[in-house]
Amino acid sequence: MTYRGAFMFVLHSHLPYARLAGRWPHGEEWIHEAAAETYVPLLETLYDLAEEGVPYKINIGITPILAEQLADPLILQHFEDYLDDRIAAARRDILFFSGLPVDSELPMRAEGRVVVTDEKQTAIDSRIVTEQRAAVEAEAEAGGNPPRPTVVTTYEPVPTAEPHLRYLAEWYKIHYENVKRAFKNRFGRDIIGAFRQLQDDGYIEIVTSAATHAYLPLLGRDSTISAQIHTGKVSYQRLFGRHPRSFWLPECAYRPAYYSRGHLRVGLETFLAEQDFAVSFTEAQTITGGQPIGMAAGDIVGPYGQIKRRYVIPAVNDMPKRDTTTFQAYFVSDSAAGDGALHHSGVAILGRNAATGQQVWSANLGYPGDFDYREFHKKAGTSGFKYWRVTGANLDLALKDYYHPDWAAYKVEQHAEHFAHLVADQLREHYTETGSPGVVVSSYDTELFGHWWFEGVLWIEKVLRHLAADPNIDLKTASEYIEAEPPTSVLHIPESSWGAGGNHFTWNNTDTRWMWEPIHEAELRMEGLVIRYPDPTPDECTVLNQIAREALLMQSSDWPFLVTTGQARDYAVQRFNQHLERFTKLADSLDRKQPDVALAEQYFELDKIFPDIDYRWFRARE
Repeated sequence: MTYRGAFMFVLHSHLPYARLAGRWPHGEEWIHEAAAETYVPLLETLYDLAEEGVPYKINIGITPILAEQLADPLILQHFEDYLDDRIAAARRDILFFSGLPVDSELPMRAEGRVVVTDEKQTAIDSRIVTEQRAAVEAEAEAGGNPPRPTVVTTYEPVPTAEPHLRYLAEWYKIHYENVKRAFKNRFGRDIIGAFRQLQDDGYIEIVTSAATHAYLPLLGRDSTISAQIHTGKVSYQRLFGRHPRSFWLPECAYRPAYYSRGHLRVGLETFLAEQDFAVSFTEAQTITGGQPIGMAAGDIVGPYGQIKRRYVIPAVNDMPKRDTTTFQAYFVSDSAAGDGALHHSGVAILGRNAATGQQVWSANLGYPGDFDYREFHKKAGTSGFKYWRVTGANLDLALKDYYHPDWAAYKVEQHAEHFAHLVADQLREHYTETGSPGVVVSSYDTELFGHWWFEGVLWIEKVLRHLAADPNIDLKTASEYIEAEPPTSVLHIPESSWGAGGNHFTWNNTDTRWMWEPIHEAELRMEGLVIRYPDPTPDECTVLNQIAREALLMQSSDWPFLVTTGQARDYAVQRFNQHLERFTKLADSLDRKQPDVALAEQYFELDKIFPDIDYRWFRARE
């Protein structure tokens, strides 16, 4: 039987705000690692496919706070410095594993590295700032706390002849040289511009999100939700030159309308409709009901898998099963009208396909766990490079075998072909059962590919080649699909997320509850400032706009997330308190009728985000 269906990758790119967080070990290296291992290699792959005439389509979400950082000249310069460091580290390892003395001009990197590490000690996942340099020093000059002393552990490595490790060091050297060449020459040191060009050429749709990836259901004021979404849209328009049509709800977190103190708070769909968004995305169980799966169930690849390791999460009551499917889009109901209402908000929702999702997300069943793929959790003490393969399930890190890139490449081809057949089978079965074409939506964190799963970018390339060659499968972007196949049904979406248990636990628990009271107090204070300053002086406006930036940064979902996972508690707490203190200092200066313009300008130079913000976007809605 012939069939037809659609497929879409949805890659969600997001990293915490880390500008000027120091050097190794430092927060800004989050961005450098992700750019080197994921963003630039992904751009190379997509540009190669386009130049070859492969008719692919893909959705790539870039959160506004990440886009602002990737467009920042200082971060881009630091990224180039990072690549130079990695190339130098590879040269050191080539000498080291040749049994030769390391060149004195290529000093060993010895800031607390150990030969074997676990996931809490890797650069992109620990994010613990022990060197508080430019940002903290500037904060101290502005009257904040002085930086804490840096603790550095050193060791004396002994050169040893290891032919295979030398080969891998040479392989890493070539890899980082290629990334640097692509970054500088192919993309003109403009990562955001490179993604923008792909969108302009019709190959990708760039999905936006809330300004600082705030956890929207737990915000206390609708004014803040509106400001988060509007700031994200304006940032997108400035960086990508068009109006965004698709929106990623941070953490796939949704709440419907509800009454609070006798007042109706509208559902999140209302805010998206007001900003003219056409489509958003959610987890599978939000559409179909039943037991949480995927990231909501834990035991997955990536940082979300750390939550169950720190908590014994209470059993979650399954959502009622529904006669619905992720193979079609739905209009989200206008939840303010009640469960019985049939009219909708105008915003469509697409649910993640469970079968294809598990093939990548699952720590036990997914492709990244293949024994020939590169081991994520073990690093060389000389350089931090990962020279080992997975080798075996639940195998002690000390027993890992060396990585063989050619073995891994062979497995990538197998897994890409398997995935393409799985997509085709899913669409064929749906068509056979319903007589209607369906859609398979496979959504993942972008950083999973290349960073967590080193071979993942190559896998994406091969999957796109397979699916683009299948005449029965249409590769679509989200807004294209909704325009071509408008939803015919309205769905009431339950309160949910893709966090542990499918609820808000990851962001609101005994370790993080203390954060929400100051956030809610700042929200109310922000509304009050908008009322008090309807027509501010230039100095007042400068201070008010920086207060708005600090409010947005304080609301980032990253801070409670990192505390919950235990990956970077110190950094998250420090960053949250820093933005709260800045917010308070600037607001207090207005209360004293002495707007501290110099301090506001200093903070803006540290943050360098949302230059076109307007504090009036926080105007009270009720």
